Amino acid sequence: MNMQTSAVMAPPPPRTIQEMKLPVVMMRDIMIKTMFRKNVTMVSELAAAICLPLQVTQELVDLSREQRLLEATGTLNANNGNEMGYQLTDLGKARALDALAQSEYFGPMPVPLDVYREQIKRQSVRNMQITRAKLEAAMGHLVLPSELIGNLGPAVTAGRSILMYGPPGNGKSSISNGIRDALGDRIYVPRAIEYAVQAITVYDPIVHTAISEEKQDPKSLRRVTRFDTRYVKCERPTVITGGELTLDMLDLVYNPTARTYQAPLQLKSTGGIFIVDDLGRQAESPQALVNRWIVPLEENKDILALQSGEKFEVPFDTLVVFSTNFHPNEIFDQAALRRIFFKIKIDGPNQENFLKIFAMVAKKRNIKLDEATLIHLLKTKYPTINNVFANYQPIFLIDQMISICDFEGIPHQMRPDLIDRAWANMFVEDETIVR
Repeated sequence: MNMQTSAVMAPPPPRTIQEMKLPVVMMRDIMIKTMFRKNVTMVSELAAAICLPLQVTQELVDLSREQRLLEATGTLNANNGNEMGYQLTDLGKARALDALAQSEYFGPMPVPLDVYREQIKRQSVRNMQITRAKLEAAMGHLVLPSELIGNLGPAVTAGRSILMYGPPGNGKSSISNGIRDALGDRIYVPRAIEYAVQAITVYDPIVHTAISEEKQDPKSLRRVTRFDTRYVKCERPTVITGGELTLDMLDLVYNPTARTYQAPLQLKSTGGIFIVDDLGRQAESPQALVNRWIVPLEENKDILALQSGEKFEVPFDTLVVFSTNFHPNEIFDQAALRRIFFKIKIDGPNQENFLKIFAMVAKKRNIKLDEATLIHLLKTKYPTINNVFANYQPIFLIDQMISICDFEGIPHQMRPDLIDRAWANMFVEDETIVR
């Protein structure tokens, strides 16, 4: 599959209630809850609120009228193309309140889990072919050893788990973000999915970046529904977690007050990338975290549980990137390491690449390179730390010199004495503090 945005087949809009493959009572209740909560009266407004085509919404309205839950207001609204208005009857209001007592969920009609499975196959992260050119373009702002791209490429293309490890400050997080940028195309994220008559919210504006579509007049007879609007067209999602990640964040989130469910982080990242940054800094051990991922990583499925205790399978279609400053043998046993498909060491730059990064940062910060300062840095300062270079150091040192210049009221510049002052802030010497 190529990397064009057209490569992902859009979910077709449903044409009838039967094509929805949802329990009719659930659909009816979501519709009347939406009318009750949002006070909508026109079928066109209601269709937009529950994200269904007009004809399917009209079917639900007609069904509810037959059950005496809705009634026509008897007036045509001139501002809405002479549409007939509808309102809840007393019986309809009572049913809406009863349904809200069971679940506060209203608005977009959910997509049945089995229907969503088919869309996941159409837009799987494992269908993607990331070329060297694509990956290099996404990493263009980074100075990386050429062999690193050669190692990352097959890992990303496989859509399998990746463990990046190495000393801190060498761009593991930036490389993770570069992988995300290389994914490039768009997919369709359901606003909510349905399992066992429970609606589970998936689309999350914090995680998902929606692609704005051309707005259409909802009342137009020539309105073209390009895809099922229960989905949102988005960039491939990226979930980034760090030291705050806990095991319960990978479970369904249940709101006991509203009696509603929200998808866990890994389900929200379906079709995209899940980055576990700073592995080893979480409250749970790295071993425990990876143990939680074993079934998803090996079988491409995850197990979630409802409040009732009922467990069910959901597809697991996510590129998982673990990033750690520890050596893998320090934090995992061999069984856990076997489950992680690619292990890639991210070392600090050599002197040549360090100087390239230093020059790039200086140019970006609009500060002129100074040969005497660079010689002092390489011949005097770095030997004191065994010439161990790190990617973060040029940014740190240059920004420190700029801050010192600003404080001293002098033009931004590089000098050996300024490097000495910046260097002193980069490292804290070991010493005993007397209390």
